Amino acid sequence: MPEEQSFHMTSEEFRRYGRAMVDWIADYYERIESFPVLSQAQPGQIRASLPAQPPRQGEDFETMLQDVAELILPGVTHWQSPNFFAFFPANASGPAILGELLSAGLGVQGMLWATSPACTELETHVLDWLVDMLDLPAKFKSDSAGGGVIQDTASSASLCALLAGRERATSYASNERGCDGRLVAYASTQTHSSVEKAAKIAGIGRQNLRAIEVDEHFAMKPGALARQIQTDRAAGMTPCFVCATVGTTSSNAIDPVAEIGHICRQEGLWLHVDAAMSGTAALCPEFRHIHAGLELADSYCFNPHKWMFTNFDCDCFYVADRAALIQTLSILPEYLRNKATESGAVIDYRDWHIQLGRRFRALKLWFVIRHYGVEGLRHHVRRHVELAQNFARWVQQADGFELAAPAPLNLVCFRHVGGDEINRQLLERLNASGNLYLTHTSLGGRYTLRLCVGQTHTQARHVEEAWKQIQEAAAELESGMPKHLDN
Repeated sequence: MPEEQSFHMTSEEFRRYGRAMVDWIADYYERIESFPVLSQAQPGQIRASLPAQPPRQGEDFETMLQDVAELILPGVTHWQSPNFFAFFPANASGPAILGELLSAGLGVQGMLWATSPACTELETHVLDWLVDMLDLPAKFKSDSAGGGVIQDTASSASLCALLAGRERATSYASNERGCDGRLVAYASTQTHSSVEKAAKIAGIGRQNLRAIEVDEHFAMKPGALARQIQTDRAAGMTPCFVCATVGTTSSNAIDPVAEIGHICRQEGLWLHVDAAMSGTAALCPEFRHIHAGLELADSYCFNPHKWMFTNFDCDCFYVADRAALIQTLSILPEYLRNKATESGAVIDYRDWHIQLGRRFRALKLWFVIRHYGVEGLRHHVRRHVELAQNFARWVQQADGFELAAPAPLNLVCFRHVGGDEINRQLLERLNASGNLYLTHTSLGGRYTLRLCVGQTHTQARHVEEAWKQIQEAAAELESGMPKHLDN
């Protein structure tokens, strides 16, 4: 019989092109500072450069790689640039990228323990490691009633926590009959927007998500929370969930988890603690105070893909009572039944999150922890905090600038004293230069610039150069004599 035609990439081609791709990525990292950090592409520019129709015949890999350089890179904002100071980072590292490559190569769909035991058991083990590494409460380990799971993002973790809180408050009746319009959830005015989205998805509704006021440091006021809960109970509502934040997106504010936790215990509310960015700091014993009161939480999450050199996506979500989460999310159609599940001796992570399918994310996290070791990770976290604190001091000492909020870790919120308009112009000018990328927020009703030091390869020289450019751009705006910012 004639050999069947195949259009697949051969093993030899995969080896050759795979080496070429690894070389391309390594070269990219070596020259990343030559690119504008913020993409300068205009809306529609990238699509206009692409062919209107797909190719009828397969194309050479070399041609595809060339098009990446010529067509795709102009539309990339370089999150892995050491001059990326915007938002919170989504950083990566060599071992994480290689772990992701291995995960893609194995192509595991780890919805059940039976569909790849290693996918489940490595994840359980690595998340137990992290409980010890961050000194989290022991109730979050798998040998207790709780445990951890890798979600895609903190947004999904917040949604799962809210759903579990909803079900616990209604004795799991909401899953059967839907919400009755009386359920209420609570978060501060500074809580991440994903909690508002979660309230809408969970059927609680945006109007039943109470925004609790914050203090002068932008942290939730426990007294205001307690009063709002009592007001809602008096109105016949059913409080069910509170989200406290360790390191808010706008200002890195740290909510008083212990005080909030005691209120939740007294009122029977599910307490979720979102430490998406800042949780990584607890690798270092001197920063573990940020987690004070965490023993009172029902759930907790942090994102290694933000500040622990593990490429996106990777959120570690822990619960103190996994039975509540599983009862909230579990369904078991006939086609998923198997002996291992029915034995009760294994974890099926499909019951711990929204989606059924799941990637082998634990590999990249395992690679990162083993490559750096705990001390290596601590070294880089400490260095980032040190660089951010240096920047905060420069702001405090400079004429014409001020800190807009405390800087407990690696985010500095600052502004020019000249008002909102000069700060808007300053941000636009800095980002248009291509030399760095900052973002903004509003604190106390005032336009505020944010500089976050957390990118994997950021060094002192990058932070020093950023401050120099900020000062130069501000001086030009003050003088009314604009000129181009050069490297």
